[in-house]
Amino acid sequence: MARAYSSVPRPVAPVSTGLRKIVTPIPAPGSLETIATLHRNEPIAMQGQPPVVWDHAEGFQVYDKWGNCWIDWSSGVLITNAGHGRKEIVDAIVKQAQSKLLTNYCFPSEIRAQLTQRLVDLLPEPMKKVFLLTTGSETVECAIKLSRAHALKHHGPNKNIIVSYEKAFHGRTLGSQQAGGIPALKEWIVNLDPGFVQIPFPDGFRTPDTSFAFFLESLAKQGVDPSRIAGVILETYQGGSASFAPVEYMKRMYEWTRQHDIVLTCDEVQAGFGRTGKLWGFEHYEIVPDLTTWGKGVSSSLPLAFVAGRPDLMDLFPAGSMTSTHTGNPVCCAAALASIDIVINEGLVENSRKMGDLMLERLRGLKAKYPEVIGCVDGKGLVAGVACIKPGTLDPDPDLAFHIVNRMMEKGVLLFSPVGFGGGTVKICPPLCITEAAIEESTAVLAECFAEALVAQ
Repeated sequence: MARAYSSVPRPVAPVSTGLRKIVTPIPAPGSLETIATLHRNEPIAMQGQPPVVWDHAEGFQVYDKWGNCWIDWSSGVLITNAGHGRKEIVDAIVKQAQSKLLTNYCFPSEIRAQLTQRLVDLLPEPMKKVFLLTTGSETVECAIKLSRAHALKHHGPNKNIIVSYEKAFHGRTLGSQQAGGIPALKEWIVNLDPGFVQIPFPDGFRTPDTSFAFFLESLAKQGVDPSRIAGVILETYQGGSASFAPVEYMKRMYEWTRQHDIVLTCDEVQAGFGRTGKLWGFEHYEIVPDLTTWGKGVSSSLPLAFVAGRPDLMDLFPAGSMTSTHTGNPVCCAAALASIDIVINEGLVENSRKMGDLMLERLRGLKAKYPEVIGCVDGKGLVAGVACIKPGTLDPDPDLAFHIVNRMMEKGVLLFSPVGFGGGTVKICPPLCITEAAIEESTAVLAECFAEALVAQ
């Protein structure tokens, strides 16, 4: 199977339901000029997503200009937790923009104070300080910095190792990619920092041994003594696969990091603000980490991210020495405040749990039907990963995953390109306002696509 989206419009079966509509060839002929302009002006690295030119989006649906409508299974890559184009968020953005305060660096503003207070009030002890930033990668860089600074202050320069996990994704910047566990993404670095160490993630699928003892054995095999570890960072769930660590494993991890004065960071950039069926993803583990990193779903729209953590960690650097040009941008803060209110006041965390239970039930039924090509279904709430495998093996099947995503697009369900181990995982993450009818319809489309793919093989 090919793994490149065609730029030649292909006739597809028309779709017309109350939730989906496909009325043109795909890609829509009218969209080709826009796609060509982007390909001409942007680096190749920006290509690779399904060729759908978004015009507008509402709730859990995405529309183009040519009459097509998709159920969105991407949330714009896990951003629109409250839903696309929410009037409350639009109104908050417009109101703040009309105030003529569009930026103010680190000078104080009332709206930044309001957002920090809202976050501090919501977050559990001891996470009572927040540092507003722009992107998830920035927050991970900050967590690495704080972990090492804490170790340097209290233990000296030899306690500097950051432990993270194989197959993890923490961002696109230098430090975040070294903390990440995907070797191909950091080949360009060449001279990797030896202070970054990755170990297997206890997903129970590709790493069958999910015991904390295996974590310790993995460290010992790499010659890493706890006395040299400054921090452990992990995605609350692995972004590529939607896999969670066992609860007991994380409880043991928490106690072990206390014992050795190691900073424990949960990367919540994809997991936070109701995505996993709890307000904070780390709640599934019944622990509170020292630091957390956040982004994406915090505003359901504009670029905003933050680090939250223990005051003694957050206050390690003196005034003026840990800042960001767009920290707490007023317009982004307004969007975040409105989005948080929607997520909490409309019960979207509970909807994420309920709709997620239904979605995962349907996905696991699909795995039971096609065990030869679906190796694993993981997730909680409204995030899931369907691991496509080559028959008779556990090897990822990126061709099948790509084919599924492409056919879903042609049938009116929109995902982003396959991610995870080897690109063989179909990632599913609709907005948290999705309805039962939309879950049933979209998972039925997924079943159609798998059935068609297997007939074609």
